[in-house]
Amino acid sequence: MALPIAITLAVLAFAWPAGRISPRDVSVGIVGTGPASQHAVEGLTREKPGAFDFRLYPDQQAARWAIKNRDVYGAFAISDHSVTVLKATAASPSVAQLLTDVGQQLADKATQQMTARQKAAEQKAAEQKTDGAHSPAKAHKQTAAQQGDARPKAAPQGAAGADSSVKVLVKAIDVVPVATDDPRGVVFSSSVFPLTICGILIGAFVTMARGLARPRHRVLTLLVACAVAALGVYLVAQGFLGALPHNHVATWAILALDLLSISATTAGVIRLLGPAGLGLSAALMVFVGNAFSGATSAPEMLPKGVDYVGQWLPPGAGASLLRDTTYFDGNADAGHLAVLTLWSVCGLTAVMYGHWVIREPRSKKTGAPASGELLPALPGSGTALSVRRHAHARRHDGDD
Repeated sequence: MALPIAITLAVLAFAWPAGRISPRDVSVGIVGTGPASQHAVEGLTREKPGAFDFRLYPDQQAARWAIKNRDVYGAFAISDHSVTVLKATAASPSVAQLLTDVGQQLADKATQQMTARQKAAEQKAAEQKTDGAHSPAKAHKQTAAQQGDARPKAAPQGAAGADSSVKVLVKAIDVVPVATDDPRGVVFSSSVFPLTICGILIGAFVTMARGLARPRHRVLTLLVACAVAALGVYLVAQGFLGALPHNHVATWAILALDLLSISATTAGVIRLLGPAGLGLSAALMVFVGNAFSGATSAPEMLPKGVDYVGQWLPPGAGASLLRDTTYFDGNADAGHLAVLTLWSVCGLTAVMYGHWVIREPRSKKTGAPASGELLPALPGSGTALSVRRHAHARRHDGDD
């Protein structure tokens, strides 16, 4: 029964967050405090409660700075005749597309409202003109106008001009775009799962290899293996696919730290729990860490609680830190860096000193009398004999 339950939970861990993707407190900026901006905020709050966390900025320059600093995912600059969407595809392609769609909805709604107001004004003017038509002078002018050249094409042109004048345009500006060779960010998001698997494999190999008996050798092997593997990942992701175009050395270092946090944790848990630690590490990193990482969308698109769990595990923190380093010059990366460092230090500590926890105490013996102790008295004698045991007996007890 355990295996079907484990498979069910694994499928649930991956399918549930993916099936419940929706904006939840996504940080979005609003430029200006004019009536159009206020109406937009009120409308979005009413139609999508809890979806956005709005922050006000005085101008587009301030909003752009906030996007590059990772304070918000994007911003809306709304006027009477246009909606400008400032987005960052590098932060999350799915959120950037969401903001573009929301901007189009705001423009369509504003167009409908302006069209309705214009039609109401035209209808009111027509009614006033009809009420004044009973005047003889106005009636004479109306008759002369009807007998003259009607010019039928003028009215449609005027109507078309009126319709075009109330059209609210949408303009999308990608403040921080993804790499040109990876326009949808697929390569970036697809690299998270292999990193997790490779980290687990490195930790299992280092712990179970017979040639690495000493803890310091295992730690050194972990460090070297993660650095070399990270270099290989970077050469493929950037050199071959062009998905990590900026901050080359820092990006390689983050890849190495991500691998180290996973591999060191795996090695440390195996050192403490034995072979069962491999299954526990795989379940934690793959079925929880990867599923809750938000690498394919964004943490704010996942169900409540899941986003926090994912960002406290190496796969989620590593993906976020890699975004911050590659595209945003390391802005807002302190928390993710602390998470990866904490997991790495704890794992390496377990590898170095885990044998002190699991080995038997030195004082525990088989119960045989120690060298130099008095042997029990022989039957019929009233005194005990002091006999020192031979050296081969001491060696035999020590092996036990």
